[in-house]
Amino acid sequence: MKRRRRSVSEKKSEGRAVAEVLFAAACWGCIGLFTRYLSACGMSSLAIAFFRSFAAAAMLALYLGVRSRQTFRIQPRNIWMFIGTGFVSIGCFNVFYFMTQTFTTLSVAAVLLYTAPFFVIFMSRLFFKEKITRQKIVAVVLAFAGCLFVTGLIGGGSVQLAPVAIATGIGSAICYALYSIFGRVALDHYEPMTVTFYSLFVSACSMGIVFALTGAEMPAVSGGMVLGICGLGLFSTALPYIFYTRGLQVLAPSKASVLAFAEPMVATLVGIAVLHEPITVPAVLGIALIFAGIVVLNRRSK
Repeated sequence: MKRRRRSVSEKKSEGRAVAEVLFAAACWGCIGLFTRYLSACGMSSLAIAFFRSFAAAAMLALYLGVRSRQTFRIQPRNIWMFIGTGFVSIGCFNVFYFMTQTFTTLSVAAVLLYTAPFFVIFMSRLFFKEKITRQKIVAVVLAFAGCLFVTGLIGGGSVQLAPVAIATGIGSAICYALYSIFGRVALDHYEPMTVTFYSLFVSACSMGIVFALTGAEMPAVSGGMVLGICGLGLFSTALPYIFYTRGLQVLAPSKASVLAFAEPMVATLVGIAVLHEPITVPAVLGIALIFAGIVVLNRRSK
């Protein structure tokens, strides 16, 4: 039986969705520009995570309040979806990820985080009956290998890894992966802007609760920090989540998650071009492997 050929409109729609996810990954890859500045101003990782979601949710609320108030309307029975995307996927991800950074190096924390596409592939099979194809496996292995190189875990010396770091690192990856799952379910009921807003709103609330429970002090925010927070909230939070969620409308969660591997590739390029970080052979090889994984994933199967 011959496979049905996709129409031109379907191909354009998928191509646009791929571009949206890649754009989201590029925005996430620039996050270091803002977090480094805010860290240099004395802001803690927990405070950055809170202000990131708070600023993004506030800006989206202002935008939607002016343009389309009906976007705020949701059914009470569907609140669990946004608890999934906001609290579990974004809030818990932030907590686990920053915990991992305290137990091990930033590079190892990033590598453990980027095991997420493996979880998305198997979750998509479990919940959405997606096929686990050879093309997906090859793409994710190539991209993950590239991540090992760009983070310096390969070619950068030996690293000791404590069991608690593995546990929190894998926890961050699972939470990160669940955004693609919960988000895909929510998109069957609501538009991307609605899903994105409530995800970030619930995330901000959850991070506020973490602040209260840990007794962390809210830092005094200066004018320069306000600009940094706004940049982080808009360019590396609101916009990428909007475009990634839009891409999820069309793409399979497993494909979208692998495309998001472009984030560490962009982060490396930004570090070299803007932060004047040194160009290393492992970094170049890692970028090439991630790019190869993206190409393999988008190659049309015969």
